[in-house]
Amino acid sequence: MESKRSKYILISLTALCVLLIAVTSLKDGMMEPLRTGVGYFLIPIQSGVNKVGTGIYNELTNYGRLHEALQENEALSQELARLTEENNRLQAEQFELERLRNLYELDQEYMQYDKIGARVIARDSEKWFQVFRINKGSADGIAVDMNVVAGGGLVGIVTDVGANYATVRSIIDDSSRVGAMSVDSSYNCIVAGDLTLYAQGRLRLTDFSRDAVLDNGDQIVTSNISTKFLPGILIGYAVDVTMDPDHLTQSGYLIPAADFDNLQEVLVITELKQTGEVENP
Repeated sequence: MESKRSKYILISLTALCVLLIAVTSLKDGMMEPLRTGVGYFLIPIQSGVNKVGTGIYNELTNYGRLHEALQENEALSQELARLTEENNRLQAEQFELERLRNLYELDQEYMQYDKIGARVIARDSEKWFQVFRINKGSADGIAVDMNVVAGGGLVGIVTDVGANYATVRSIIDDSSRVGAMSVDSSYNCIVAGDLTLYAQGRLRLTDFSRDAVLDNGDQIVTSNISTKFLPGILIGYAVDVTMDPDHLTQSGYLIPAADFDNLQEVLVITELKQTGEVENP
């Protein structure tokens, strides 16, 4: 509104100046006093016109600069969004590469077993991967009771199989029991799933012989006498093992080797403990 009023004033003053200039251009001697008076009147008006014109010019210039700045800001915002998306994609690829590298190292560690890679596609719990599903099934050679590993150690066991999927119960589930042993002492024990305890990052170790000598950090692996789990697979690390009240056994805790907070890819060992035969697809 203020800008329009300024424009009207400028146009009016400009017209008046043109008229006065025309009058002063007359060469008639009688017009000399009028030209002199007009000169006194015209100079302030011209000065005002110049000021108004300069103001409007500056206003238009500032508006143009603002418009350019807004366009530049929009372009920068789009570029920032593109770079952010690109960075997120690269980070996701880096994380996936790291996970696949870990799976490869795990594959090399247990070269005595045939394995097939699978991706986790669903889980039954919103918090942890105690029961989850993978995208490989009977059509890929997966069978019930096959062992599943990831993240450096044992994850669980296949409990149900469809043509294109399989269900895995992990070792942290309350119903899970794994026959295990200490690598250093060869004494057998049980690794018991406990979701409440896993909130502290631990599982339960039970039924160690009273004669077993265990230090914090000792490796616990699947036992040779386990009925469903293949021997020698790392489960985790023993901590805080103490004598039970009956003084016949020892109990403690295990820190799992696998991370059950964020499972995305796993390896399924395609060999069953009961038969010792490799399953063919």
